[in-house]
Amino acid sequence: MMVLLAGLIAALSLGSCFAAEEDYPTLEIGKTAPDFRLPGVDGRHYTLKDFDKARVLVIMFTCNHCPTAQAYEERIKQLVTDFKGKGVGFVAISPNDPKAVRLDELGWTDLSDSFQEMKLRAKHKNFNFPYLYDGDTQEVSKAYGPKATPHVFIFDQARKLRYVGRVDENERHPDQAKSPDTRNAIQALLDGKPVPVEETRTFGCSVKWADKRGSVAEAFATWAKEPVSLEGTNPTQLQQLLQSKTDKLRLINVWATWCGPCVVEFPDLITINRMYRHREFELITISADATDDKEKALAFLKKQQASGRNLIFEGSAYDLFDVLDKFAGGKKSSGAMPYTMLVNSAGKVIYRREGIIDPLVVKREIVKILGNTYK
Repeated sequence: MMVLLAGLIAALSLGSCFAAEEDYPTLEIGKTAPDFRLPGVDGRHYTLKDFDKARVLVIMFTCNHCPTAQAYEERIKQLVTDFKGKGVGFVAISPNDPKAVRLDELGWTDLSDSFQEMKLRAKHKNFNFPYLYDGDTQEVSKAYGPKATPHVFIFDQARKLRYVGRVDENERHPDQAKSPDTRNAIQALLDGKPVPVEETRTFGCSVKWADKRGSVAEAFATWAKEPVSLEGTNPTQLQQLLQSKTDKLRLINVWATWCGPCVVEFPDLITINRMYRHREFELITISADATDDKEKALAFLKKQQASGRNLIFEGSAYDLFDVLDKFAGGKKSSGAMPYTMLVNSAGKVIYRREGIIDPLVVKREIVKILGNTYK
């Protein structure tokens, strides 16, 4: 009985990452494409009629944050390129409610699924297809019934569904894919032939329907209850900490309660920590407040719900930056705060910033090191 219960708990814990059972029925083969009118990242609104000239229409439900969806982005772009001028229309739709995505579901990405973040993703990755947002009402997504991202729907010229499922069967290694199901379906329809395989199982992150917002609220409530502490560290101890071996990527931030930019920046650090801390990642904050103000610093950390590792430096700010500069290979800093370093598991400083960070830049550096695929 305990084994069965453990299995059920494990399955439920994976529910946010992989396809759920029946939320909304997936459109059946032979059914007509439901109409839509959705905003695109290029500033236009798109409807089904905009693709009337296409002999074949490929509608892909995908998103920013899912590592599986990310893994197929370049292959989708290649499909668009390969079928350019051959009468094939492509459109991608993000079905996710961004308010239903937990921060700890973003450990493999630099962006969540808001419309603004979709614009950033499309520009950064040079998408060559319309990328539409359905996160506010999800009515279009409910009509099509995608189960995971990505989920492909291919329609013939009469806009009857002829294929639904995956891009191919190999998420991580496109050169090893043996079943290019989406490509095969497109080519068969162009050739006037039956689609060889009409339906395939899809795989990826489950669609974030609005009813999952409760899970987001639960996560914030849990984080708010985590204990927050502040420990002292002297120059020798800090030097030993920096030089200690670890398998984690460390984000180190120097701040103080009297530093206005530090206070402004701090919530971004908390968000970053909640996104990546379940991976090989650690946030270390170092307060430059006077030790007499330790309680004041701790009160600030508690208000920020900073449940990571927090230190307060027992010494002068000059001594603190001497230790940090020595660790960074002797590259002298000005002493301006906030001061941030990203240190890989080999102890190499791969990012250093005096002043407020750009959170997106830091997150991209983190994902670059940790990787954006499940292991």
